[in-house]
Amino acid sequence: MQEEIENRSVTLIISGTRLTGRALKAAIAKYLAHRKEKKNAKARAGPVVPHGRQTVKQLVGQNAGVSNLEITDSNIKFFDRVARKYGVDYAVKKDRSVSPPKYLVFFKARDADALTAAFTEFTAKTVNRTKKPSVLSRLRQFKDLVKANTVDRVRHKEQERAR
Repeated sequence: MQEEIENRSVTLIISGTRLTGRALKAAIAKYLAHRKEKKNAKARAGPVVPHGRQTVKQLVGQNAGVSNLEITDSNIKFFDRVARKYGVDYAVKKDRSVSPPKYLVFFKARDADALTAAFTEFTAKTVNRTKKPSVLSRLRQFKDLVKANTVDRVRHKEQERAR
């Protein structure tokens, strides 16, 4: 009886292993077929045209007239945010020959109106930022004021003790 159970157990394990091997082979074959199908679909779809920020080479390669605009502000990331909001295809190139460095923003000629709107918003927000002091500078001023008051109080108490 015990021997029969052991034989059946061994048979079950062997058939399970074969089943697992076949299932693994089938799964790999399906995955490879799916990957091949995706590759073929991608080839049929044609090249993907990049949008938003891109390299100058990609922008020129789209065969649209390219214009440029010069920005001397070092806060170029803020301009990126505004340009993405307006859906402009652009490329930023840093000109290091000048001190401080300036940035050339290349864009498609058909995006000129959108870029003009984005640039006016960028300049307006930049001007507003310079008018208002930053939170960090206000915090530093407050910290210096508290430090000065604390030093004055300590001196005043020391003078009272000395009397």
